[in-house]
Amino acid sequence: MPARVHAILVVRPDGRTPAAYHLRRTLAAIDEQTRPVDVLTIVLCGGDTALEELAGSSSAESVVQAPASTGYAAAVALVSPRLDGDAVWLLAQDTAPEREALARLSGVLEVSPSAAFAAPKLVRWDDRSEIVSLGVGMTRFGRSVGLADGELDQGQHDGRTDVLGTDVRGILVRASAWSELGGLDPALHGADEGLDLGVRARLAGARVALAPTAIVATAGDGVAGLPAPLTPHRRRRRAFSSRVAQLHRRLAYAPAAAVVLHWLAILPLAAWRTVADLVRKEPGSILPEWGAAFVALLRPVAVARSRRRLAGAKRTSWAQLAPLRTSGTELREQFGDESGDAFISAPRRSELRFFSGGGAWLVLGALVVSIAAFPALLAWPTLGGGALQPLRTTVSQLWADAAFGQRALGLDTVGPADPFSSVIALIGSLSPWEPSRAIVVLWVLALPLAALGGWFAATRVTERSLLRAMVGVLWALSPALLAALTQGRPSAVIAHLLLPWLFLAGSVAHRSWAGAGAASLLFAATVAAAPSLAPALLVAVVGAIVVAVIVRAGRGVVRLLWVLIPAAVVFAPLVWSAVRRGEVWGLVSDPGVPWAGPQVGADASGRALLAAGIPTPDVAGWTTVLPDGPIWWVPLLAAPVALLALAAPLTQRWAAGIALLVVTGLGLATAFAAVGISVSFEQSLPVTVWPGNGLSLAWLGAIGAAAVALDAGLAPRMTLLRGAAAAVALAAVAVLALPSLTATARGAAGLENGPESTLPAYVAAEGDDDADVGTIVLTPQNSGGVAAQVVWGGSETIGGQTTILSTRAEPDPQAVELSELAADLVTSSAEDVVARLAAHGIAFVLVAPAAEPESDAARTMRLSAVTSLDQRDSLDAVGETTKGALWRVTTDVADRPGVAASVHATAALVFAVQAAVLAAALLLAVPTAASRREARLMPRVVGPHWQEGR
Repeated sequence: MPARVHAILVVRPDGRTPAAYHLRRTLAAIDEQTRPVDVLTIVLCGGDTALEELAGSSSAESVVQAPASTGYAAAVALVSPRLDGDAVWLLAQDTAPEREALARLSGVLEVSPSAAFAAPKLVRWDDRSEIVSLGVGMTRFGRSVGLADGELDQGQHDGRTDVLGTDVRGILVRASAWSELGGLDPALHGADEGLDLGVRARLAGARVALAPTAIVATAGDGVAGLPAPLTPHRRRRRAFSSRVAQLHRRLAYAPAAAVVLHWLAILPLAAWRTVADLVRKEPGSILPEWGAAFVALLRPVAVARSRRRLAGAKRTSWAQLAPLRTSGTELREQFGDESGDAFISAPRRSELRFFSGGGAWLVLGALVVSIAAFPALLAWPTLGGGALQPLRTTVSQLWADAAFGQRALGLDTVGPADPFSSVIALIGSLSPWEPSRAIVVLWVLALPLAALGGWFAATRVTERSLLRAMVGVLWALSPALLAALTQGRPSAVIAHLLLPWLFLAGSVAHRSWAGAGAASLLFAATVAAAPSLAPALLVAVVGAIVVAVIVRAGRGVVRLLWVLIPAAVVFAPLVWSAVRRGEVWGLVSDPGVPWAGPQVGADASGRALLAAGIPTPDVAGWTTVLPDGPIWWVPLLAAPVALLALAAPLTQRWAAGIALLVVTGLGLATAFAAVGISVSFEQSLPVTVWPGNGLSLAWLGAIGAAAVALDAGLAPRMTLLRGAAAAVALAAVAVLALPSLTATARGAAGLENGPESTLPAYVAAEGDDDADVGTIVLTPQNSGGVAAQVVWGGSETIGGQTTILSTRAEPDPQAVELSELAADLVTSSAEDVVARLAAHGIAFVLVAPAAEPESDAARTMRLSAVTSLDQRDSLDAVGETTKGALWRVTTDVADRPGVAASVHATAALVFAVQAAVLAAALLLAVPTAASRREARLMPRVVGPHWQEGR
């Protein structure tokens, strides 16, 4: 037994609990030891008057003052030169030893002469039945492993006496070993200090002994050891300190020849571990990881000092440590999958019952209805009509249209792509051999995909298979979706198909990073397809954040904030461009082809139709079915769904009902606002924002609230009444949808077969292989004048559209130049106009027909333009085509003007940032075994009561 024990007590008030509270108990515990300490030195790192008075009134022989930033190793080193004893006992203000702790530690050193130090069993400050630490191991890659951390103390580890290392708190070190080993390594940043001391002791030929019967209570709130992970800030500190210590030990322990290799691998390893953290749904570890990597990179002097300390004490080889390392088998046993018994008492989510509950039959039935409603689409290679256009012919061109740089339209338009172009590129990539076919397939599958999305969205609202099927049918028969399908509005169709999946993932985004990752991607894609929904969805997310702060004490707020990040990053270049051009309102315009199709007006009758969920002035097609009959009753078909939705707040699940009605209100507000906003142009016609996107959001909230009302508003035994109410709602909406479903058969739909190109086949043949072939398209306007547009490649495409041009309210220099070219072409006033065209890389001139019916002014303009172009020697008339009259430039055509190096640099930066953020979101969204286990512990239905999540 050591003749004299010198205890060093380090105090630093950096925890949540006042340090004086812990210090009083620790000082009392030291005074009550059955084997009293011989010398007590207190190192006070900062602190207030209360701490100074406590330290001064204690039995300490001296109190050493140190700066508040002093770490534990550095604080102990201040006392090391004046050690007075045969052993040093390392304590902190939150390590209170039990009465016999020192006696038992001293006894272990007495019976183990080869032991350099002895370590106690650390238990929780307020619950000694839980082990905080009892021995620390290390894997072959240097990871520290607590051998009993967090376990209940049942004496299961009391037989263990020999370990590689320990926690530094409460250890009793022989003075001779302390001097030989050089004390604690301050470069470890407060982590793994006991492990490192144990490794050096082992290499010096000594042992590390455990004293399981020596109990020391620790609060994890002091300067020694890692802080208890009670708050996000502490968890980040733990992760940072642990990683700094691991990287530093790797550099300190490695053979000299391998140090440089380990140093060079630090940043690539940080990148790899970042990906792993995202896959494990632990994004909070990313910043500590990179911070630790840079700290380890920039401390060569500390590494050299640690290597000298290790070499000075080394007496044996590293092979002697191999039996004490933690093997992979032991690691899997300790941190592997939880056994099934662990989840017996935990809440389990119910079975999905997609097949047994009728979900599969619902999707199959919707597919049959879709084929019956759109039979001709199965034979069409390209879909046209409305806002539909073909896609690029190759995948590379699709993604080129989605990148920052030269746009496919305009004289020389350079800028960001619409995010919707990326959505189109993704869809087209599903059919790489014929991208335009993917849009046709999407149209055929729209109804079954909508039914599928609605069914899965309903799983967040109800466990009843009947109600899930009801929601799936109602979502597939939504008037907004059917109007978009029959009119040819691809962005609206895509947004409608994405919304239920956004609801599915977004409603649990506060629970898990997997849900937040999926919701963030779906949020970005939905807003890309329907920018007019951005304000409503933003309000919904902000509202969820406020609820999380109030009801859940802030838990899940970071996950909810992440939902907005990918969309913000994707839209940032376009927003910046709009702000620079002073056309911010253009951001809410519908992406894709500008098309002033039929939709309700902003008058009272139009808003009444919007309130019924109908976005078209033909009253969901009933005016074409009953042109002379009364149709006042048609909007009332939405009444059953509306009445059920309004009843939702009156049920036991009133919170869910209110939330869904708020979604309905946000959707209706969006639709009402949209019909009064015109920010884009189809040639000379203003295009109103499509209100159907807002109605899709409102419909989602309404049918969800209706499901809540039927699920919680009726007693479980009232199955027949529930079924009858659902049947009434379904029958009413089915009648409302009947004209739209039969529109194709009646010839009332706006869809058509093709065209494969919006330009003549002669141009398309060249443009398909060369995206830099330019064509100026002149279109006489029925109101007078001529519209001019430059198309690059073989056709205008959905993905090649850009709101930079379609929302331009004021002419810029490029627009002025294009208008001058058009004016000179359709008149004979300028002789050099064809040369100017060729200098811009334009090889063809097309006079397109005016919109039907052609007015006298448009006919006059067309004939005048044709006559003028026929008279130009530098133009060769190709002839009349189905797309209009075509001429080819016969002079030497210059290459399309390139872009500056700064544009390429900007494009590379935009791509890198957006790709990194989207990749991070994708990695978060990918499910893992751990995320699936976590999900199974939560109910599938969100908010069964207002207390959900508490």
